[in-house]
Amino acid sequence: MALPGMGGMGLGGRQSGIDPQQAQEQQMIKYMQAAMEACPTKTVIAGTMGFGLGGIFGVFMSSMRYDTPMSSGMPGGVGTISDLPMREQLKSGFKDMGRSAYSSAKNFGYIGAVFSGTECCIEGLRAKNDLYNGVAAGCLTGGWLAKGGGPQAVAVGCAGFAAFSAAIDAYMRMPQDDKASDPII
Repeated sequence: MALPGMGGMGLGGRQSGIDPQQAQEQQMIKYMQAAMEACPTKTVIAGTMGFGLGGIFGVFMSSMRYDTPMSSGMPGGVGTISDLPMREQLKSGFKDMGRSAYSSAKNFGYIGAVFSGTECCIEGLRAKNDLYNGVAAGCLTGGWLAKGGGPQAVAVGCAGFAAFSAAIDAYMRMPQDDKASDPII
């Protein structure tokens, strides 16, 4: 007997016409989707992905840096890196690369987590999924990151992050089949 709102559930909690394994799989899919839509999960995923991307970015930027990790020319500095044996040069370079990668990873992870968590909370409060959620989250994130610099820095951070978020969100929301409006082509 199916009651209203039961979705075709029969006796024993089984759906009619579906074997128990398929019903269990569908239930697990529903649980996974609910977990992926939760704000804490989105925040953790964005922070983790930001940490990974920041680490890669840090390694790349460290390899492009033109200053040396040996503080050449500074009082108490060792001198030029070319004065050291090759093994020490590599060791010093990799240490500097690791410090740079970890620093960038922490910053990217923090920004990703703050932005994603803020956007998710705003989306939940507004009960809408539109461009304004990202703009508001960008403003709050930029202001939060610049809070130590005073009110003018907060305003500039808010405006900058909001504009960047609006540009990225507008680009991502463009119809896929409209190649003529793509600004990159």
